[in-house]
Amino acid sequence: APTGAAVLNATDPIVARMGDFCTGRVIFFSQNQHHPVIAAHRAKNKKVIYFDGTHIICSKGERVLFRYPVSEIPFTQNGVLGFQIENAMASIGAAWALGLDAEKVARGLHSFESTANSVPGRFNQFQHKGATVIADYGHNPDAMRALTSAIEAMKPKKSHVVISGAGDRRDEDIRDLTRILGNSFDNVILYQDQCQRGREDGEVLKLLQEGLVGTKKAKQVKEITGEFLAIDTALNDLSPGDICLILIDQVEESLAYLKEKVQP
Repeated sequence: APTGAAVLNATDPIVARMGDFCTGRVIFFSQNQHHPVIAAHRAKNKKVIYFDGTHIICSKGERVLFRYPVSEIPFTQNGVLGFQIENAMASIGAAWALGLDAEKVARGLHSFESTANSVPGRFNQFQHKGATVIADYGHNPDAMRALTSAIEAMKPKKSHVVISGAGDRRDEDIRDLTRILGNSFDNVILYQDQCQRGREDGEVLKLLQEGLVGTKKAKQVKEITGEFLAIDTALNDLSPGDICLILIDQVEESLAYLKEKVQP
């Protein structure tokens, strides 16, 4: 709408092009403050949001209006988690477009937690015997790239992942999941989830195995039947300093099970 605003990720070319069709205001955001879309928008004296390494900056043209230190935004883990920085920038953009007070926005960012209670299945973290366990509902290649990047930035001693695949996705999309994960994780546990969504028994596991062919990092691959058994297997494999990503299928049930099983 002419009186509305669109908050768009400048880094995604498809999303960025949406700005050409918006009749209202456009606010672009990017982790790269020198991104061409950000630079061009600033040159037109328009609103942009970017990350300078320590702060999320809101500017109109060359004039900086607000600065939000990532050290005060806990869910970014002091700026380590790139996808959470993007989530914060998008939220700030929406609040800015609505004219919300910057101090209130800062308080909201500081108080928000990505826990199993507040946002179930969205990078929920648990501690288990000195290791970190992360539960997430991501099930597409873009989510895998964001999650692997985040976990690599956390610098685990050893990395583990528990993964199934949604049977209603294309074969190549299912293969892509483990193709990405197999190049980033030391240990991979594949499990067949409760609902095969139209696939034959074992078909999704076969596609996940095919995706691992030729990957460079995965040293150990296990196949497990049942999500909870896969979780138990992963928890038993952990050592202090490790990180385990569990890509859950039954969100509420799996999170409840994890809460019972983890031993801080």
